[in-house]
Amino acid sequence: MSQSDNSVQYWLLKWSEISPDKCALVSDNSRYSWAQLTSLVNNASATLRDQNIVQGDAVALVSKNSFELLLTYLACVNLGAVPALITPSTENVIVPKLDTLDCKSVWFGSDALGHANRMCLGKDYSLLKLTAKDIAKPYPTITHGVHSENLVSIVFTSGSTGPPKAVAHTHKQHEASAQGLLARFHFGPNDTWLLSLPMFHVSGLAIVWRWLTVGAQLKIGSGKNLFTDLLGVTHASLVPTQLKRILSYGEKLTLTRVLLGGSHIPLPLVLEANQRGIDTWLGYGMTEAASTVLAKQVNGKEGVGFLLPNRKLKVEEQRIYIGGDTLASGYYYQGKLKPIVENGWFDSKDLGVLQDDELRILGRADNLFISGGENIHCEEIEAVLTQHENILNAVIIPVQDDEYGARPIAIIQSEHALDKEEFEQFLLQRLDKFKWPDEYFEMPKVVSQDPSIKLSRIKVKEWFISSRVSKKKVI
Repeated sequence: MSQSDNSVQYWLLKWSEISPDKCALVSDNSRYSWAQLTSLVNNASATLRDQNIVQGDAVALVSKNSFELLLTYLACVNLGAVPALITPSTENVIVPKLDTLDCKSVWFGSDALGHANRMCLGKDYSLLKLTAKDIAKPYPTITHGVHSENLVSIVFTSGSTGPPKAVAHTHKQHEASAQGLLARFHFGPNDTWLLSLPMFHVSGLAIVWRWLTVGAQLKIGSGKNLFTDLLGVTHASLVPTQLKRILSYGEKLTLTRVLLGGSHIPLPLVLEANQRGIDTWLGYGMTEAASTVLAKQVNGKEGVGFLLPNRKLKVEEQRIYIGGDTLASGYYYQGKLKPIVENGWFDSKDLGVLQDDELRILGRADNLFISGGENIHCEEIEAVLTQHENILNAVIIPVQDDEYGARPIAIIQSEHALDKEEFEQFLLQRLDKFKWPDEYFEMPKVVSQDPSIKLSRIKVKEWFISSRVSKKKVI
């Protein structure tokens, strides 16, 4: 069988032939060799096939990270079905995504079964079952399938504006993403990467494909205690606050390399990590480009990194455009694909500048607003604020103002009481005064504790509007 036929079966068979007894997966204190995992994926595939899942079917997988989710995902791809990964949420969030997919079958992880029981789905969906008893039962090796477009994932964008879009990728696009990153960011067969990010985000799914293409070890943690989850792990994708927290324990770590994202990365944190033997990297990416596009070792300088292999980049009038082999096949809607590119380029809607071949992000085009005739980038203010030692995260929201048209306010995540006077003293030599936030509000835990590597601006805005902490209208 060639790699172009069925990627999951290709990689599983390759590693189970080369190193059948080598540990491939750690989950819930259980360890699975490549040979065992290959057998379990085959059994799961047969179980789904017996529930009428066939080649080309879109299948919704609603779950947080778990061994069962990973197994179901791999089984769907093995059958040639197209798995769409969806975050467990309320009916009014899940149903529109199911309508976008126009799928007939939905699998709910154990963490999301309550949603399945409560939801009054508008169509006759088949609720798939995949139990431990099913996968333990031996099945003959099933004939693999291949979707006509070779699609292996659908991930919904978080979207800074508008409804989420269903981004569809092939295995070649995921593999190009993995190979390009790992050409610079070493991850070898003897390493272990923690699946610390949700698979319903492309950054989490990218970890799965890096693991598959390398034949390394993947660990699925409990999600309850990060330090415990990191035991035995060499690689992880984290946000700076998580790295700071685990370093504060003072315990010995097996961690050797971290891919950071989400906010400003303080240089003292990087130096402390380096002293503990941890190599720190940061990256810039997006759902449509199968995760990371640029990356670099953290060096305290502005910029998000250098272009990785298999990607292309151009900046025109500060607008960032992405090209290359990692770009999605399109936006999926009821079995059809809508192209995401124009003349081979995807408009990221991010603004930036190239300096010595390194990209510096100015902000989102839709996060630029005008205050008293001056352009203000929300991200510029956030980047400065998060350099303050007591500020873990900051989100700037523009609100309507009678005199200036719009003014910024700051939603702050901190372990200390907010002190506007202290913050303004800090900003004095760092930011033009017209960019200073007019007000500071404490970020709610429901937003700050989101497992995503990227803080949701939409959720912060929704909370701000619903909480009525200010009478000013959000723009």
